[in-house]
Amino acid sequence: MNHLIELHPDVKEALENNKPVIALESTIISHGMPYPQNVEMAKTVESIVREGGAVPATIAIMDGKIKVGLDEALLEKLGNSEGVAKVSRRDLAEIIATKRIGATTVASTMICAEMAGIKFFVTGGIGGVHRGVEETMDISADLDELGKTDVAVICAGAKSILDLDKTMEYLETKGVPVIGYKTEVLPAFFTRTSDIKLNTVAESTEDIAAIIKAKHDLELEGGTVIANPILESDELPKEYIDKIVAEAVKEAEENGIGGKDSTPFLLGKIVEKTEGKSLEANIKLVYNNAKVGTEIAVNYFNMQ
Repeated sequence: MNHLIELHPDVKEALENNKPVIALESTIISHGMPYPQNVEMAKTVESIVREGGAVPATIAIMDGKIKVGLDEALLEKLGNSEGVAKVSRRDLAEIIATKRIGATTVASTMICAEMAGIKFFVTGGIGGVHRGVEETMDISADLDELGKTDVAVICAGAKSILDLDKTMEYLETKGVPVIGYKTEVLPAFFTRTSDIKLNTVAESTEDIAAIIKAKHDLELEGGTVIANPILESDELPKEYIDKIVAEAVKEAEENGIGGKDSTPFLLGKIVEKTEGKSLEANIKLVYNNAKVGTEIAVNYFNMQ
């Protein structure tokens, strides 16, 4: 184990005994919603994972270490600190060396999970190819990471602020399997549907676990995306959210906002324009992903 990785005792015990562990990102805590709602959400997600029979491992950078699993005090510190760095692959070494507090994105959570030996990761939505990429070349590091880091990512598809068609093309080029859980189309984060047909559909979490096990047995590199739609009772009307997303994207362009500042700006604008409805939907879909992701992981470990 790398000396810069510090495992929570529960995570260490689970890994040593070949029990399911679920990695959880921390950017959603530090940059996704206000305090104390962010910490409440994180604790609830961890509870859902435990109730499902796995061990949660929220990952963050603190005190010059990659912390894999946070106790309550560290969760509070992460959720209530100012100036927390948003850490992707390019930032990991810097934030560790300077001993700043850093919150992991999808890409860096995958890296840290693989280093620790964790095979499953639950998040809200993955990053992707941004709209207007022809001019900006703005493509999330999440996609490159999925092409090379062997972690299964359970999400509600890609964030709806993105160019979903180009995101799927990029994943296909990288050879990343995208498995729809009880859906034939890519879910679009706040809504269950899109116009994008998926190549692989699974009707049960056992089927998904079997696909991931076969991938591991074949020693194929790269991650897997499990696209789990937001529950029907929690989704936002497609026309309504599409209009708001388009308005938010236009404002970002007018304000010259791009790169890693783009996603938090857009999601913040969407929360504002939906009067909090999008934040509520975001939290609900993360809970649903935690439930489904834990089921997949438990089924996978039952196959060992």
